[in-house]
Amino acid sequence: MSAANRSTAQPPNRVVIPAHAKANLFLRILSKETSGYHGLETVFTLLELADELTVERTEGGIELTVEGADAGPAAANLAYRAADLVLDATGRRFGVRMRLVKRIPVAAGLGGGSSDGAAALRAVNALAGNAVPGPEIFQFATRLGADVAFFASGAPLALAWGRGERLFRLRPPAAAPVLLVLPDFGVSTAKAYELADQGREWTGARGPVLLEAEAFASWGGIARLGGNDFEVPVFGKEPVLRELYEKLCGTRPLLARLSGSGSALFGVYRSERDRDDAAMVLAGAGRRLVSTATRPGSAPEPEPA
Repeated sequence: MSAANRSTAQPPNRVVIPAHAKANLFLRILSKETSGYHGLETVFTLLELADELTVERTEGGIELTVEGADAGPAAANLAYRAADLVLDATGRRFGVRMRLVKRIPVAAGLGGGSSDGAAALRAVNALAGNAVPGPEIFQFATRLGADVAFFASGAPLALAWGRGERLFRLRPPAAAPVLLVLPDFGVSTAKAYELADQGREWTGARGPVLLEAEAFASWGGIARLGGNDFEVPVFGKEPVLRELYEKLCGTRPLLARLSGSGSALFGVYRSERDRDDAAMVLAGAGRRLVSTATRPGSAPEPEPA
């Protein structure tokens, strides 16, 4: 469809969009600002695991129903806040009713809440005929949270730095099977940063590391880039998580990591058979296993429903 046709087409009254999970293929904490925020360097990959958000036009206001998880007060949900930003930018000519089906585990470092926020930005804007330009949507995303910008970009793989608002889109390697290992407890982001700060002198930013583009062409190359700076402090606090990580590494994944600040662990495998064999080894009480895969293409656009 041409740009002219898009601008004159009647916006849909109801759309549905998946909100994909993410994993951090590596993560370095570079600095701590006087404001308390930390500067990061990380590589995000989209996973096929996704929540589902359905949004329809109403006469006014914002309604949000969440199924599958306790997401707390509606007004504090990133999807609600994202919808509010877009409605405000478009003159509040209509309201929205949103139904969010949660499949991404919460407090796991998989970015479910951030992805829901990005999905709401794109979905509500679609109902408004994409009246808000893409760069402004991206600015809204950075206001909502550090990971929201990645999800709003739609990129399947991206290098991010700063607070996660600066992104460089990368061509992803071939899609690979992934096993998520989820203990029966979460790790709050605030607590993970507190643990990472303990005993650390933030007298200056960490030095630069040369990243070659070729390193991102294969899973082996990505595995050699490094781990996750949250692993040592979080594993020290949660020995059960460290034991799970050691078992995960023993299943011979191409790479194994703690995702974000945790508590989800993930392994990337050569084949579905290797992943499924790993699931048999790791099955047990006190943990949940989820089989998924990395996403080889961009996040889908909102679709009329």
